[in-house]
Amino acid sequence: MYSRALRPLRAVKARSWGPQLTRSYASIPGRPVVDEETTHFGYRDVPKSEKENMVKEVFSSVASKYDVMNDAMSMGVHRLWKDEFVSLLKPGSTRVGKVTRCIDVAGGTGDIALRILDYAREKKADRDLVVDLVDINPEMLKEGQKRFRKTMYHGTPQVAFHVGNAQELGQERFPDSTYDIYTIAFGIRNCTDIPAVLREAHRVLKPGGVFACLEFSKVTQPALASMYESYSFSVIPLLGTIMAGDRASYQYLVESIRRFPSQEDFSRMISDAGFEVGEPEDGGAWRNLWGGISAIHTGVKVA
Repeated sequence: MYSRALRPLRAVKARSWGPQLTRSYASIPGRPVVDEETTHFGYRDVPKSEKENMVKEVFSSVASKYDVMNDAMSMGVHRLWKDEFVSLLKPGSTRVGKVTRCIDVAGGTGDIALRILDYAREKKADRDLVVDLVDINPEMLKEGQKRFRKTMYHGTPQVAFHVGNAQELGQERFPDSTYDIYTIAFGIRNCTDIPAVLREAHRVLKPGGVFACLEFSKVTQPALASMYESYSFSVIPLLGTIMAGDRASYQYLVESIRRFPSQEDFSRMISDAGFEVGEPEDGGAWRNLWGGISAIHTGVKVA
């Protein structure tokens, strides 16, 4: 099902990654100053209790143009990254009757779920694999349902759509030790509490199950980093204005990339959640794509 091309496993010292308790002023005039946990929303610090709704508003705004904008912003490269992501996992089984269960979180428009199903069918003749596609935003899920209505998987038990929060999937709908593969692509950086997302991923995976995350990361080559920074802050918000009439949402998306942890820090967070990861380097705990513009992180649940 999954080819573990990871270096020898290592022990990692635990670190606290939760949001800090900081002094926050209330948004309502006259309300007294209170202590409240804050987190980042792009480059802004906002009360932790407000970020979830703010992110929902962003993705409700961009949902109908999300795939088109991804193509424009990345010149189609995101498709290659997603292909590599799914190919690395090798989802599906050649064993007749073996059901591989996958959960794709922050799955929105369904492009990862569709790739998983296509890979299993085309490479392994597997029509038993199932994917539960989860997203907190109903508008994004509607785009995914539109995509699947054009495919052979529509109306079959191979795919199901769920509105759900990655930080608290819920044991009734998503029981412990259910899934063989957990994927999240370009979604985890938008979550308020990343450690909680990782703990939930660990909970719902079976022993031996694989956590896999594709996310924008830190560029490792100085010349490329400079060009990428300029492109991100000059071109992407402009494209948002021209193609979606929404500069602010795409400005947030660019800023959220810059606030996401480095490859080494994120791999440490995955380890802290209970997963075994490879050595802290490219080709070990993570695999850089295009010089670190994005990266694939993997971890294995061993118990």
